[in-house]
Amino acid sequence: MAQLSYVQAINQALDEEMARDPLTFVMGIDVALGAFGATRGLRQKYGASRVRNTPISEAGFVGAAVGAAMAGARPICEVQFASFFYCAMDQVCNQAAKLRYMSGGQARMPLTFRATYGAVGSAAAQHSETIYAQFLSVAGLKLAMPSSPADAKGLLKSAIRDDNPVLVFEHLSLGGLREEIPAGDHLVPLGKAAIKRPGEHVTVIAIGAMVQKALKAAENLAAEGINIEVIDPRTLIPLDEDTILSSVAKTNRVVIADEGHMRGGAAADLSALIVEKGFDSLDAPPKRVTSLDVPIPFSPPLERAAIAGQAQIESAVRELAGH
Repeated sequence: MAQLSYVQAINQALDEEMARDPLTFVMGIDVALGAFGATRGLRQKYGASRVRNTPISEAGFVGAAVGAAMAGARPICEVQFASFFYCAMDQVCNQAAKLRYMSGGQARMPLTFRATYGAVGSAAAQHSETIYAQFLSVAGLKLAMPSSPADAKGLLKSAIRDDNPVLVFEHLSLGGLREEIPAGDHLVPLGKAAIKRPGEHVTVIAIGAMVQKALKAAENLAAEGINIEVIDPRTLIPLDEDTILSSVAKTNRVVIADEGHMRGGAAADLSALIVEKGFDSLDAPPKRVTSLDVPIPFSPPLERAAIAGQAQIESAVRELAGH
C-alpha cells in the first residue's frame, strides 16, 4: 500500500477515474494549474478539453456542468471554496438536484462537485465557512466529507461513478495528512459510516476535520480512564443511521462534533435523529460541539475562539462521563 497525503489521494482518484472513462472531465477555476494540488498534472496528461479552466463565475460554470451531465458527460466541477456555492445555489439546488426526478429518470445527473471548506488561519469569513448543512434539506443531492486520505480517494471515486449529484467537501487543514491507501480500485461506498476508534463510555460523532480532533481527544481522555467511540458518518446524505444508533445504544451517551454552526447545523440534524430513534438508549441528552454562530473572523485569536476544537470535545465528554 502506498502512503499518500489527502491532496495526493484526491489527485490519484481523479487520475484513475479520468483514465477509466473518457467522458469524465474536470472543470473549475485554476484547475489547469491545480492551485491546491488536487488537479496538478492532469492537464498535461489529459489535455485542455478534459481539464477545463473556467471564468470566475460560479453561476456560469456550475450551470455548464449541469448541462454537461444532462448531455451524457460525467463532469467533476471544482468550486474552489465552499462559500462560493452561494453564487450558484439555483444551479445546484433547483437544477442539478431536481432534474433527474422531474424527468422521470430520463435525464441522469452524474455530476460531482468538489469544494474546500473550513477555517485554516485568517482566510476570513468568505473563505472559511463550513456550509454543508445548507444542503441537508435539498432533496436530490448527496453530501460527502472525507476525513482521511483513504476516505478522500474512496468517497470521491464513488461520487464520480454515481449517477446523481454529489457534493464532496474537503477540509483545507487535512491537505497534508498522510496514511496508507489500499491498493487496487479503492472505493468507499456512499452511506456507510466508519468506526474510527471503538470505545465504551461515550460516542463521539465527528464530521470531516473534526474526526482528527476527536481522535486526538480520545488519546487524552483514555489516560483519564474514559474510552470514547469515534464515529465518522463520512456522508450526511445518505446517512448510515444504523451505525450511529448502534453506537449510542452501546455507550448511552453522545457528543456530536461539527465545525459548522450550531443553529440549523448538521449537529442539530444528527441530535434530532438520535433523540427520535434512540431516545431509550440515552442516559443523558446529546451534547453538540460546534463553532459559534458568527461569521468566521480574520483575527487569529478570534478565529480560534469561534471554531470548535479538541478542547471543547474533551470538555463535553468529561461532562457526560461525570468527570
